[in-house]
Amino acid sequence: MSATGGRATVTSMADGHRTTRLGRRRPKSRPRLRSALRHGRGWRLSRIDPRRRTPKGILTFWARARRLLWSWWPWSLLFVWLMSRQEWWWAVGSAAIGLFSYLIAPAAAPPRYGLDHEFPVESEEFVQTVAGASGAPFLPGNAITMLNNGDAFYPAMLEAIDAADASITIESYIYWAGDIGRTFAAALARQATAGRRVKILLDAIGSATIGAEILKTLEGGGCHVAWYNPIRWYSLGRFNNRTHRKSLIVDGSVAFTGGAGIADQWRGNARSPDEWRDMQIRIEGPAVVPLQSGFAHNWQQTTGELISGEAYYPVIEDAGPLQVQTLLSSPETGSSSVRTMYYLSIVCARRSIYIANPYFVPDPVAIDTLIAAKQRGVDVRIMVSGIRNDNWLARHNSVRLFGRLLEAGVEILEYNHTMLHHKTMVVDGRWTTIGTANFDNRSFAHNEESNIGIFDRGVAGQLRAIFVADTVGCQRVEWETWRRRGAWARAQEILASLFQEQA
Repeated sequence: MSATGGRATVTSMADGHRTTRLGRRRPKSRPRLRSALRHGRGWRLSRIDPRRRTPKGILTFWARARRLLWSWWPWSLLFVWLMSRQEWWWAVGSAAIGLFSYLIAPAAAPPRYGLDHEFPVESEEFVQTVAGASGAPFLPGNAITMLNNGDAFYPAMLEAIDAADASITIESYIYWAGDIGRTFAAALARQATAGRRVKILLDAIGSATIGAEILKTLEGGGCHVAWYNPIRWYSLGRFNNRTHRKSLIVDGSVAFTGGAGIADQWRGNARSPDEWRDMQIRIEGPAVVPLQSGFAHNWQQTTGELISGEAYYPVIEDAGPLQVQTLLSSPETGSSSVRTMYYLSIVCARRSIYIANPYFVPDPVAIDTLIAAKQRGVDVRIMVSGIRNDNWLARHNSVRLFGRLLEAGVEILEYNHTMLHHKTMVVDGRWTTIGTANFDNRSFAHNEESNIGIFDRGVAGQLRAIFVADTVGCQRVEWETWRRRGAWARAQEILASLFQEQA
C-alpha cells in the first residue's frame, strides 16, 4: 500500500461507497488478552516507591540556566533593585521581561516518576492504565477510515458536509485564505442557508489570515463564526493557550480529525513540496461524542453559548467493531493527557515504536524513556519533517536534540520529499494513536489538542504500512553526519534552544 495513495486498503462496499472497516470482530468491553499472560511472564509490579527511584529527565546545566532565564522571579528581583537605584527605563524593561516570562510559562509539566517498564502494551493493565490515567475510556462500536493526503480527505469531508441533516461543528487551528478555504466556505454557507446549524470555532492566531472574502461567505450564509482566545489586554494571562485541534463533526455522529487544517497547502497527494504530506481519519460511532464535547466546552468558553439537543448529541448506534479512545488535552487541567499516553506507550513497548511527527522536540523525560526503550531491545524509529520543515524554531531544536538518541541507536528519519505534517505512533503492532498533537512542549503544555487511540492489530498494521511506505521519501540521520554539522547550524540551534519550551 502506498502512503500517498488515498484511503487505506482494507475496505468493504456499502451503499455504493467505499469505506474502511478496520478490525474483524467487535471486542469485549475490555480486551482479555491471552498474549498478555504469554508475554507478561516475569513482569510484576514493583513494591518499591517510585519516588525512591532515579527520576527520568534530569536537567542539564544548560536546561536549568535556560529555565532560570525565563523564570519571572529573577526579573522581578532585578526590577526592585533597579527601582532602588532609580534606573527607571531599565526597571520598566526588566518588569516587562518578567511579565512576559510569567505569561509564557508552561501550564503543564511531564511526569518524572512512575515511568518504569513494568507491564507490556499487550496487557490489560496497559489498556486500563491508559484509560485511567487520561480519564478517557475506550468506547466500543466504532468504524475508522484512514485518509491519506488532501486528495482523499478533503473530498470525504466535503461529502460529509453536503450530507448533513442537522448540524456541523468545526474547531480548527488553521483556516487560511485560498481555493480550499473558499470551497469549504461555500459548502458550509449552503448548509447554513438550508437551515443546518453551522458553528465554526477558529483559533485567533492560527486562522488570522482567513481573509475577508471567506468570512463574508460564511457569515453571509448564516454560519456562526467565533474566535478562540483573541489577544486582549484582559486575557493576556491566556494568550499562549491556543486551540490546535482540527475537528469536523457532522450531525454529532460522524467526525474527521488529524493533522490537516483547511488550506491550499494540503491539496493533492504529496507529490511535490507544494503538497503537504498529512493524514485525517473519519470516525463513525460513539467515539465522536468526546470530540463534540471538546468543541462544546471551548465554544461555551468563547461565546457563552451552551450547545444542546439532538442536533448535536443524537443517539448513536454502533457503526463498527472498534474500541476507540478519544483524548482531549488541555493546559487547563495542569497536565497533558496526550503526553501521558505517549510516555506510557513508550515505557510499556516491548518490540517496536514507530513515531511520525513533524515537530519532534522531546523534553528530557521523553529522551530518557526513548533511550531506555532502545536499551531493552525495542526497535525505535522516529520520522520527522526534514529540510521542508516550515517551523524554524521546531526544526533547529529538534536537530539539536538528536545527539543522545542517535548515540543510543534510535533510528531518526528525515522526510525530505515535502512537508510531513501527520502525527502518528504505532507500538508493538497493537496500539496506535493519530491526532493533532505534535511531539513538543507547545502541544503538551500550551495547546488544546485531541488524539484518537486504538487498540487493534488491523489498525496498527495499516499505520505501520503507511510509516514504512513513507520511508521512501526519507533520509536516515547518521551519528557522524550529525556530529559534523557546521558552525552555522550549531549557532542557530543555540539560539533556538533559548525558546525550546515554546517550540
